[in-house]
Amino acid sequence: MTATVKTALITGANKGIGYETARGLGELGMRVLVGARDAARGEAAVKTLRAGGVDAHHVPLDVTCQDSVRAAVHQVEERWGRLDILVNNAGINVEWPAAQPSDVSLDALRTTFETNVYGLVAVTNAFLPLLRRSPAGRIVNVSSEMGIPAWLEGSEMPAITGYSVSKAAVNMLTVLYANELRGTSVKVNACSPGFVVTDINHGVGQLTAAEGAAVEIRVATLDSGGPTGAFVNDGGRMPW
Repeated sequence: MTATVKTALITGANKGIGYETARGLGELGMRVLVGARDAARGEAAVKTLRAGGVDAHHVPLDVTCQDSVRAAVHQVEERWGRLDILVNNAGINVEWPAAQPSDVSLDALRTTFETNVYGLVAVTNAFLPLLRRSPAGRIVNVSSEMGIPAWLEGSEMPAITGYSVSKAAVNMLTVLYANELRGTSVKVNACSPGFVVTDINHGVGQLTAAEGAAVEIRVATLDSGGPTGAFVNDGGRMPW
């Protein structure tokens, strides 16, 4: 390894889309840090990735725990000195298959926001000093079209209230972070992997995890001419 190797951290990377994102970035020659709150699953993912030739490392990380986030930052700074790519992939949906606004519980909302919104902010803010050390820092916030009101108008998708509202918050946070960091080396964008077969939707979907990860990888590897503050899906940049 040389000093020019990029380091990418993916939260929730021990399975599904996060794992495939780690694998894809690793196959591009990056050092990938598998963020996982379950140590056994994180180490198992790293073992498999390494067997495939990827330079992978487990970073214990529970995005809902400040102590865990601080420990992860310390580990990354001590070992690698900076971070080039942060993929905020960790996310949950506790309402599947649906919950109308009048039916959703406050507990469901709080639980969803704890991971999907507060966890994203906690991790981003904690790692931002290391991302600023990169000559081309990239933050990828994994979101959903379900967080864009215009997309939901006329949609036949059932209401998944807490999840949709949390992703709307992620989309707004993406724009706010991008505006704050405009003029720096750090670009911040949101993306939607699409309707992927994952645990989050109990195995219902149309795309494989690898297909869903493709857009995360694309946004994570934007060149200097790429956008910031954008929302991207497999069809390209979408209007907000």
